Amino acid sequence: MEIHEVLKSVKAGTVSVNDAKKMLSLYSIEEIEGIAKIDINRRKRRGIPEIIFAETKELEEIKKIIKRVLEKSNSVIVSRIKKTDYPKIQAFAKRLKVKIKTGKKSSSLLLFKKPIKFHGGKVGILTAGTSDIGVAEESRLVCEAMNCKCITSYDVGVAGIQRIFPILKKMIEEDVDCIIVAAGMEGALATLVSTMTDIPVIGIPTSVGYGYGEKGIAALASMLQSCSLGLSVVNIDNGIAAGGIAANIANRTIRKKE
Repeated sequence: MEIHEVLKSVKAGTVSVNDAKKMLSLYSIEEIEGIAKIDINRRKRRGIPEIIFAETKELEEIKKIIKRVLEKSNSVIVSRIKKTDYPKIQAFAKRLKVKIKTGKKSSSLLLFKKPIKFHGGKVGILTAGTSDIGVAEESRLVCEAMNCKCITSYDVGVAGIQRIFPILKKMIEEDVDCIIVAAGMEGALATLVSTMTDIPVIGIPTSVGYGYGEKGIAALASMLQSCSLGLSVVNIDNGIAAGGIAANIANRTIRKKE
């Protein structure tokens, strides 16, 4: 039975609530030719869209998953796309007649059918340097897919500490619900932002850096050891996770205000 038929049957009294629950659970997981199991109801359950990790998948597998997900929902994010596959996935999306949002210096794409409305909360996104932008843009794509408005400012790290004050003032004036900070090297920007505002801050240590604490290790350790309360930390280069957390915080905040 289709979902609307199940609901009609419950209304008519021909199907019990327990039986309907069992039937509807069949719509929770969609299997694609033995290569993937799609969590179709994730968006309704958690507010987070389907995200395809493309780095280790073959192009044809990615295409099949994109097609099936977009049959069931309005949007899908394809993350960490291989350089050779990036233009091919864009071309495939155009053939499907879906819209595309790209990220600066990012290997991720947001594909969607109907225009995404920004009726959720507000998220601020900062980077310490230009090398951190790709990771921050992954966060932006996730937040926008979750209907959040994003205010971004890049290359405002502690090497030129005066750069952070005007944009942080703007974010406070705009009443953002959460701030994401992507920083490599020693990762100090996340602590600085956290100590200057009462807004929840999510730090993303990036793999920018070299020497003793290379590949994001020093930035991760610094953020985890931060003395500033109110700072949470995701894994190295995990812009996707930071975006999901920030948008959930922002969207819950906006619902409380309503």
